[in-house]
Amino acid sequence: MGPILISFSGIDGAGKSTQIQQLKAHLAEAGIPVRGFAFWDDVVVWSRLRSEFSKRVLQSDGKIGTPERPSERRDKNVQSWPLLLVRCGLYLGDTLSLRRVIRHAKSETAGVVIFDRYIYDQLAALPLHTRVARGFARFLLKLAPRLDISYVLDAVPEEARARKPEYPLQFLERYRSSYLALRDLAPLELIPAGTPEDVHSAIVNRLQQYTMDATREARLSSAVVA
Repeated sequence: MGPILISFSGIDGAGKSTQIQQLKAHLAEAGIPVRGFAFWDDVVVWSRLRSEFSKRVLQSDGKIGTPERPSERRDKNVQSWPLLLVRCGLYLGDTLSLRRVIRHAKSETAGVVIFDRYIYDQLAALPLHTRVARGFARFLLKLAPRLDISYVLDAVPEEARARKPEYPLQFLERYRSSYLALRDLAPLELIPAGTPEDVHSAIVNRLQQYTMDATREARLSSAVVA
């Protein structure tokens, strides 16, 4: 049996990094090996070139915002049809790269593999209220490997921006709506906004339910074969 594949998605400031670290600690305490992938560092194509484009052309400061030091990011929140066409090409490349990364992870890793962001986070930046964008999203979702559990951490945009002030509130509100819309296209597990402890409990409960269901299914398969 291969590793359990998990991803965490959600708007900036939703608490993904915190929850990933808590889940890793929980699994380590249980003696379960964990491997992590950061989508931007380990999957996306031409990441350095894309960062330079945001800084030099879109005039993004490229920093991680904190309550003490807000930043003004200009990348996925900048929308135009020429940029949309370029992003569609890049996201296709990201999806093909993702297939390679998943194959490698499955062949070498046992336990749990956790992705910090996934192709869902790329698609959520598209104008999914349009038919063309939704059609392209469906196409990429057919190409992208399906994971065992894909968490989407919900968040109140105002609270998320207070924790991580990088993008305008209006964009975060649209971004959140796109994640909710993606649930009609992909098997996403929505985790309601709450305290870090409540969110962690919901994540662990869902993982435990998955392992119980998988064990039950394996036993049924064995019984049928026997």
